[in-house]
Amino acid sequence: MDTTDTTDSTTGTTGTTADTGTTTGAEPPLWSAYRELTARTVFTDLTHAFHPGQPHFPAFPDEQRETPFDMARGDGFTVHRYTLVGQWGTHVDPPVHFVADGRALDRIPVEEMILPLVVLDISARVAADPDSVPTMDDITAWEARNGRIPAGSFVALRTDWSRRWPDPAAMANKDGAGVSHAPGWSAEVLRHLFEEAGVTAVGHEQTDTDPGLATSAGDFGLERYVLERDRWQIELMTGLDRVPEAGALIVATWPKPRGGSGFPARVFALHPAP
Repeated sequence: MDTTDTTDSTTGTTGTTADTGTTTGAEPPLWSAYRELTARTVFTDLTHAFHPGQPHFPAFPDEQRETPFDMARGDGFTVHRYTLVGQWGTHVDPPVHFVADGRALDRIPVEEMILPLVVLDISARVAADPDSVPTMDDITAWEARNGRIPAGSFVALRTDWSRRWPDPAAMANKDGAGVSHAPGWSAEVLRHLFEEAGVTAVGHEQTDTDPGLATSAGDFGLERYVLERDRWQIELMTGLDRVPEAGALIVATWPKPRGGSGFPARVFALHPAP
């Protein structure tokens, strides 16, 4: 039986590979870490499944979906053609979405796609007043419980607004004058997160970074602020009510269109099992 020495020059691990395909020696460290991690970790999806007719920015066209090949028609396989804007469903906004020479999706490194997750919960206030936004008191209270917000983290604003999905009218929550009453971020909190805490990205459950009172007046200044910092964000998240406010990791990933200004994302959290 032929054998081959499989000494790893990096780790020094030695094993023998026979023509049976078996390998002896220690398990690779990352595989061991994966096994240990998944044994005591909960995976929570933070992504809506997108579809035609879902809530979206009113200036954008609805998704169109065709089936050029269909097993039901005897084609032997199924293929869908999707026509949609990049900012569709749970999606990523890179800097180039608002900044002409900003980073596009293909320029965001994969190292930025797995980050410590901070959940800032204002859902109780939003239930009483949908125009609520976070304040520095929320930051102070979070840090009193958990320590400083980590540099390089992802901060998600929990409002429980995603419970209104997929009802477009409930998400917009407009009054008789057509003014939207939906939560959003605040300038003071975003300034602190990016300029003091040094976070990498933010995310939220509602359609926009800015609260409904602002967007109804055509004001998207907070979204512009985030993207002008050369940072990115995830919009229309869900499932934040199932994630701890501290101690989780977030994985946010998306396709890699050259020069892309936005795309549906798949986002999930990893957190300790209860």
